[in-house]
Amino acid sequence: MTPTATPSKRTLSTAEARREAVLEAGMSVFAEKGFLGTPTTEVAKAAGISQAYLFRLFPTKTDLVLAVVERSNQRIEETFLRSAAEAKATGQEPEEVMGEAYGELLADRTMLMTQIHQFAAAASMPEVAEASRTFFAKLYDLVVREAGMDGERAHRFFATGMLLNVMAAVGAQDEHGEWASTLRVC
Repeated sequence: MTPTATPSKRTLSTAEARREAVLEAGMSVFAEKGFLGTPTTEVAKAAGISQAYLFRLFPTKTDLVLAVVERSNQRIEETFLRSAAEAKATGQEPEEVMGEAYGELLADRTMLMTQIHQFAAAASMPEVAEASRTFFAKLYDLVVREAGMDGERAHRFFATGMLLNVMAAVGAQDEHGEWASTLRVC
């Protein structure tokens, strides 16, 4: 008698697990080429799924872009909330700790470029512009509330963050000259 082979158990990915994989792949792929210049086939390939399945998870490219934008923005919001709580628990200034934490986020090139591409896409994608405005309003409220900032300090905080985005995106380092070292220090 020959032994019968026991069928191997196969763990199927849930739609939510696949969705997460697509979001992670989407952040990486979109970070390289932008939201407008990246075909969905590249995101599907990076996620290891078919384009047809990608569209089952995200019915349109805009839906996928908005989900990636939301993921990126959510990461900033969570970082600021965590930083403010840590600052208050240790007697530090929330504004400073949130700023330092944002600087650390910028070291993640995927995160940085997802933000840069979000702002660029907002010019021609009304849905992305709306998501960006909604996020900025929410982040503004969070920063003002947690750090007790007035409008002028909040303006300076956000303006500094945007300048740091640009400096990181262009790869400005101290060795590039006084302009770089001056603008990178806030």
